[in-house]
Amino acid sequence: MLKRVVQLFIIIAGGTTGFLYFPMLIRLVAFTRGTWIDNPYVAPYLGLVLGAIILYLLSFWLVDHIVRFIKFLESKLLGAPLADLLFGSLGLTLGLLVAYIINQPIQDIQIIFISQVVPIFITGLLGYLGFQVGFKRRDEFLNILTLAKRDKTDKSLQEDPSNGASAPKPKLLDTSVIIDGRIADICQTQFIEGTIIIPQFVLAELQHIADSSDALKRNRGRRGLDVLNRLQKDIPVDIEMYDGDFDDIQEVDSKLVKLAKVMNGIVVTNDFNLNKVCEFQNVPVLNINDLANAVKPVVLPGEQLMVQVIKDGKEHNQGVAYLDDGTMIVVEEGRDYIGETIEVIITSVLQTSAGRMIFAKPKALEKAQ
Repeated sequence: MLKRVVQLFIIIAGGTTGFLYFPMLIRLVAFTRGTWIDNPYVAPYLGLVLGAIILYLLSFWLVDHIVRFIKFLESKLLGAPLADLLFGSLGLTLGLLVAYIINQPIQDIQIIFISQVVPIFITGLLGYLGFQVGFKRRDEFLNILTLAKRDKTDKSLQEDPSNGASAPKPKLLDTSVIIDGRIADICQTQFIEGTIIIPQFVLAELQHIADSSDALKRNRGRRGLDVLNRLQKDIPVDIEMYDGDFDDIQEVDSKLVKLAKVMNGIVVTNDFNLNKVCEFQNVPVLNINDLANAVKPVVLPGEQLMVQVIKDGKEHNQGVAYLDDGTMIVVEEGRDYIGETIEVIITSVLQTSAGRMIFAKPKALEKAQ
């Protein structure tokens, strides 16, 4: 059907071109002067027929290329996010409107090149610039609309405090925290409020990991996809997909930080480096490891524990043991007790965003002293 429509359009275009310009061509060619072809009533309609026939014959070669190009544009437009199309179209419309205003005085100039060619150039240039500005700055425009809505809400809350507290900020999940999986359990307990945002570029990275040839990476990626399905289907939490992207930024973590600034949201991660980047750029961040460390049982220097020394430590004569929650215990002078369950005395506790580390020494050595 599309092919027939394109052919019909080509035939109509050919006939119209022949009707308008064939008489000019006849007058330009002097040898037809005085013949029946030069008749002002015959030439336009003869040009219409000839133009339609010529373009119809050319359509057999052109139509397939035109149809493929139209289908390519259709697939691109259908695959583009709605926000991209909306703001790109608005930018294009504004660009064409400005071009129309500028071209009005230019078209009155009596120089053919300036009055006819320059307006076409200006229209194309401003239309392109308008589309690019609307398309690439869509996130800033959305942020302006969001801020205006938020300011209106805050003003109404100030006028009528009985309306309740302001809505919590959206939480943006990064790839590492999705693969980790604990975010699903945290959401299940309703400790996280507000909407959970899953950016499209994070999902794309997760799919890339799930398609990896490395078995370990592939399993981690599939685990992350299972966690997302659990969040969406089994856990009572609001989840939204963000289809936008930042084409000028390559790193996924940098895109996430940028999006958090645009949406005034909070990054949720367990990546130590991303945590530091967010802190440096004044972006709110929730680190799952910090939460896990906060809810671990408190161990104080001087307490006694029963642990099993499993392996050597990094330093000379050290042993390493673990608590049930995975916390590592470095046992000084514990190398001789590898494979044994011994009683130790806590000497110090080191806690960071990367985890908690406990230092201890065997109680038997304490007694010997």
